[in-house]
Amino acid sequence: MIESDKIKLASQQLASLSTEAINELLKDMANALEAGTEEILMANERDLSRMDSSDPKYDRLRLTHERIGAIASDCRNVASLPSPLGRILSQRTMPNGLEISRVSVPFGVIGVIYEARPNVTLDVTALCLKAGSAVILKGGSDAEESNKAICAIIHQALLRHNLDTSVVTLLPATREATAELLSAEGLVDLIIPRGSAGLIRYVRENAKVPVIETGAGVVHCYVDKDANIEMARDIVYNAKCRRVSVCNALDCLLVHRSLESRLPELLAPMQGKVTFHYGEYGREWLSHDLSIRIVDSLDEALSHIQAHGSGHSESIVTDDEQAADKFLRLVDAACVYHNAPTSFTDGAQFGLGAEIGISTQKLHARGPMALDEITTSKYIIKGNGQVRS
Repeated sequence: MIESDKIKLASQQLASLSTEAINELLKDMANALEAGTEEILMANERDLSRMDSSDPKYDRLRLTHERIGAIASDCRNVASLPSPLGRILSQRTMPNGLEISRVSVPFGVIGVIYEARPNVTLDVTALCLKAGSAVILKGGSDAEESNKAICAIIHQALLRHNLDTSVVTLLPATREATAELLSAEGLVDLIIPRGSAGLIRYVRENAKVPVIETGAGVVHCYVDKDANIEMARDIVYNAKCRRVSVCNALDCLLVHRSLESRLPELLAPMQGKVTFHYGEYGREWLSHDLSIRIVDSLDEALSHIQAHGSGHSESIVTDDEQAADKFLRLVDAACVYHNAPTSFTDGAQFGLGAEIGISTQKLHARGPMALDEITTSKYIIKGNGQVRS
């Protein structure tokens, strides 16, 4: 059961803390995570032992010394960022003398539902705490042991700073816990799902509280007739092979017909690593698979992306500035690139410290969501006795 009273009280305690106190807490969490690396890796190994290593989620689930160090680094980055709270978003004085300001404030309690991504446990916690909100974490059963180990370290840090551990609540990895979280009207102010298209659809269809969707990534790169082939080769390889199991990984390569004879050169670094598919489009692979299509024009590439893209990340490689400008203007996606790989779609890479997810919707937040996107606002009105006629 979600202990609603304790979580609400903990969120109010959190809101009273200074920015300096929150930053010290986050740095303590980062240090504690690194100190607990071996314990976390043992827990992670128990999770990995239950999953087939050929499963696309295996790489997402796997933690290493380097990955734990990167998670800790992202937590420190969040601590170093300016507070998103108390910012004056707009301000005006009305003819009657009323002073009206719109100010950024915490949501209160944020629920995050995610699958085999144990790094999300600390990333989300750091962002929510910095943004002044308590967080309810609902991880998947695949990462249950890893999530418990990381959350135990977070709770120890909270206690060292005299904070109620309810401010970061890890729910059991059960369907019943998911249903309870989705129905927590009056307790949870916002739910953010991170995971497969099926998970996101389930949350959208069943939640009784507001949801910001983080969408699946069906990602394209279009290599235009005026592309630098050497540059395109490196961009395509990085977008596909850096990490195949993440949502910004390349799923479909579009190549202008005039470059068809140079396709072997373009694909050379991936030969033996990637399986190429022709005629299979609109799929998020999350594996060493890549769809390929030859197109006759930029317009055909744009039409393909409109029909098969998911609004996540799209890229064009070209030396033609007019073609690039048209692509950047007309592609309807959260992140659109020119001469760069989609692997950069990431909160840390965008200078946001970390991310709570990549939103593919258009209401409230779009693209990598970090501190600004997990705050809301309120109006503050100051008068000197005015009354409305």
